[in-house]
Amino acid sequence: MATVSPLVAISPLVISGPSGVGKSTLLKRLFDKYPTSFGFSVSHTTRGPRPGEEDGKAYYFVTREKFDELVAANAFIEHTTFSSNSYGTSFETVQKVQDEGKICVLDVEMKGVQAIKNTTLNAKYIFISPANIAALEMRLRGRGTETEESIQKRVNSAAAEIAYAETGAHNKIIVNGDSEDKAFQLSVFRGYC
Repeated sequence: MATVSPLVAISPLVISGPSGVGKSTLLKRLFDKYPTSFGFSVSHTTRGPRPGEEDGKAYYFVTREKFDELVAANAFIEHTTFSSNSYGTSFETVQKVQDEGKICVLDVEMKGVQAIKNTTLNAKYIFISPANIAALEMRLRGRGTETEESIQKRVNSAAAEIAYAETGAHNKIIVNGDSEDKAFQLSVFRGYC
């Protein structure tokens, strides 16, 4: 069922790509360089925080019960479950960023992109792709936060996300071969800054 969005403001920027591809690094640099132009839509999740993650900054960490209440109330633009954890982008968090006069940036996965395309958000879509699957797997292992089962699920999911991006679903596809290259990092957002 398509969600009808009450939001009518600045077109959001939807960033997607496999877990571990470097989206968080890219977004941090974007927000540091353009703090008055872009704002982040903080998603809700049922997973526990990783070391250094703060509630309300990385995610809104909620119980399964609370998440299900938000789903029942149609509070989410999009939501999904991955590796037994649920994630969702609420209308309220996007509206809050737009009310500040900023371009709202949403960090979602493939199903989120598909759901947002069924709304009236009129978003722009950028896909961040790994140089190759082996490089992505190495990054995931380097995190030290994933189980072997989780790594394999994320690698398999990455192949599907890359195939979807290649269908033309995004306005721009960027291959992130070196997440430390600042020129690359900010070139991703050319046309939005």
